[in-house]
Amino acid sequence: MNRFAQKVSHFLKSEDGPTAVEYAVMLALIIVVALSAITTVGTGTRDMFDQIAGELSGTGTATP
Repeated sequence: MNRFAQKVSHFLKSEDGPTAVEYAVMLALIIVVALSAITTVGTGTRDMFDQIAGELSGTGTATP
């Protein structure tokens, strides 16, 4: 049990644990931002192609 306590103490004193958590949080934030950007661009692109398809088929309205 003493060896386990020493390992826990060493882990808490070392910088490895907090550094790994910081990297995980940064990675999560980057993923959220990337997914938001991809969703926004994808929605805009779909709307543009829908408008073009409607104009080509004659069912859409042309916007200036």
